[in-house]
Amino acid sequence: MNNCVMKLTGLNKSFTNAAGNNHVLKHIDFAVYSGDMVAILGQSGSGKSTLLSIMGLLDKADSGSYLLCNQDVSSFSAYQFSQLRNSHIGWVFQNFNLIADMTVVENLSVPLRFNKSVNRVDYEAMIDDVLQKVGLGDKKSFYPAELSGGQQQRVAIARALICHPDIILCDEPTGNLDSTNSNNVMELLSALHQEGKTVLIITHDPDVAAYCQKAYKIHDGVIAAVSPLEFKHAV
Repeated sequence: MNNCVMKLTGLNKSFTNAAGNNHVLKHIDFAVYSGDMVAILGQSGSGKSTLLSIMGLLDKADSGSYLLCNQDVSSFSAYQFSQLRNSHIGWVFQNFNLIADMTVVENLSVPLRFNKSVNRVDYEAMIDDVLQKVGLGDKKSFYPAELSGGQQQRVAIARALICHPDIILCDEPTGNLDSTNSNNVMELLSALHQEGKTVLIITHDPDVAAYCQKAYKIHDGVIAAVSPLEFKHAV
């Protein structure tokens, strides 16, 4: 059996605003195993972004437990979260989140500098390797503004891969792309999955979810499995 990379048990999260207490996540039980490619489908306001923020160690749940690579991280500090993010999680964002005044190589160097297990002498080889993997070996000296949206997302995927994380978390990775670039990005993520990478994608698009082997629907803070035949009607 594949190892469990993420396990959420009885997870709850609420926010307080002028209208009162908003219970965003309700007793979430969810697991991701090594080698999975999983989609979580949900409309705006469903709780999917909050769930991803907790899984990606950008936020904490109010209650429940969260095991990341068999470590209970529920009570970890912000500093511990930052260390775990860098070593275990690769993030891919809808808006790419590349640093505009840095070249592709410089953007990919950022996570390496924060990873104590990587030697500086290995940076160049590691960067060359991931850029070849995403098909951008000739764009090392380019700035983000000199790249297309699809190319920027490929750089973002390369950045997510650079420290060899246990899981790649994708937040609407095709949300700012046209259909051609969306398909290219999903084909790349699918190819990485075929190589053994563990990928979790948050999306509102059933066509994106169709690339995945497992899918879940989140609605009003409650999560449930979705069969492949239900993908087109999942949101």
